[in-house]
Amino acid sequence: MNESEIRKYAELMKELGLTRLEFNDDKKVVRLERAIPPAAAPVSAAPVPLQQTVPAASTPEQRDYTSVRAPMVGVFYSAPAANAEPFVSPGDRVEKGKTLCIIEAMKLMNEICAEESGVITEVCVTNGQVVEYGTELFRFRRENA
Repeated sequence: MNESEIRKYAELMKELGLTRLEFNDDKKVVRLERAIPPAAAPVSAAPVPLQQTVPAASTPEQRDYTSVRAPMVGVFYSAPAANAEPFVSPGDRVEKGKTLCIIEAMKLMNEICAEESGVITEVCVTNGQVVEYGTELFRFRRENA
């Protein structure tokens, strides 16, 4: 394997958000690893509450929702199993701590939970979609809004 091939695989890893890549090449095992930036590092099996407020628009128009964003790169799952009902749908009222979805990252299933009570106004991604760090998953209207 030459340097240009290694660079090609390293760029692919960066593009896909991978930290490790291992493959066989002419009876050799090649393993590439890269460090994760500190902001993207948290991956755990415990529920990961995340809800970020969308900054106010530069126009006088104000947004009446909060965005729930992906805390990691992974695969978005709207339901606990392939044939199960989704955790939440638009119009659903949710309580603080309720599971909104699962993001699978490095074979770990990470529950994303509501940080406060409110109403889901929009699901922004589809089941099985690969999401990047910061991808908007849900639009959420707070109850007190």
